[in-house]
Amino acid sequence: MEEMRKAIWVILAMVVLASSVGVRGDDTKTLVKKVKGERVCMKGWECNYWSKYCCNETISDLFQVYQFENLFSKRNSPVAHAVGFWDYQSFILAAALYEPLGFGTTGGKLMQMKEVAAFLGHVGAKTSCGYGVATGGPLAWGLCYNKEMSPSQSYCDDYYKLTFPCAPGVEYYGRGALPIYWNYNYGYTGEALKVDLLNHPEYVEQNATLAFMTAMHKWMTPVKKSQPSPHDVFVGNWKPTKNDTLSKRVPGFGTTMNILYGDQVCGQGDIDQMNIIISHYQYYLDLIGVGREEAGPHETLSCAEQVAFNPTSSSPASSS
Repeated sequence: MEEMRKAIWVILAMVVLASSVGVRGDDTKTLVKKVKGERVCMKGWECNYWSKYCCNETISDLFQVYQFENLFSKRNSPVAHAVGFWDYQSFILAAALYEPLGFGTTGGKLMQMKEVAAFLGHVGAKTSCGYGVATGGPLAWGLCYNKEMSPSQSYCDDYYKLTFPCAPGVEYYGRGALPIYWNYNYGYTGEALKVDLLNHPEYVEQNATLAFMTAMHKWMTPVKKSQPSPHDVFVGNWKPTKNDTLSKRVPGFGTTMNILYGDQVCGQGDIDQMNIIISHYQYYLDLIGVGREEAGPHETLSCAEQVAFNPTSSSPASSS
């Protein structure tokens, strides 16, 4: 555990800072200046370097503890598998790394809240242990898991033995808020976060802030440089090409599923696996006070007819 603390010193430094100012940081002032004619801001620990996005409200201004508790009301039930692991502060601490890049800080208040609901909609769907007759309904059981309970394999791909070689005795099964699998994905993500996840993937299931950070990295980062991130397609930063249009890929929630899951979920019609993710997003919009009517029309919500950006057979890096 001591090695883990050293490896994720950035996270722990943020925890100390957040504790000293409070998670919401109500006493912080927004600093403003212009860089090359553009207004940029800095706003305390939650938006702690100059960015145009820091001029907007931060996530803790829009999305508070009671809303988090409403969304994930059953996560600490005795039958849940990660009791006591997930909490609001861990979410906000992780978000602080990405808010200056636009996560939950892009556009006006409506878009900001919609992006938080969209991201957490994916998280809730992928970590749920809900079922049809579960107490509170099947959508109330997000953040029930923080890891895959019965891995079917070790998820070691020797194709990457020169760049991300599998550590002896280590298994790369799904962990985190948007579970990551395979040695190469732990390697890529670890490099980005400056945490040795290739040799220590267990860190993700031991620290909730890191578990949210790995998910946010997936949300904010394209699978390939020539492609958009889920964040970009959701907030409107992405402009579809002619090929995208022919492939029925349009800006919105549906295309976030395409990027994250490809043809495991998309291009197969209105399958349950896709509709469960959409239902979580709509349910969370209701719970945070936005309303599901703001989710948009079916053609932007769904990826039922979309061609996958990265078909499963074409690229191992498209796997979760």
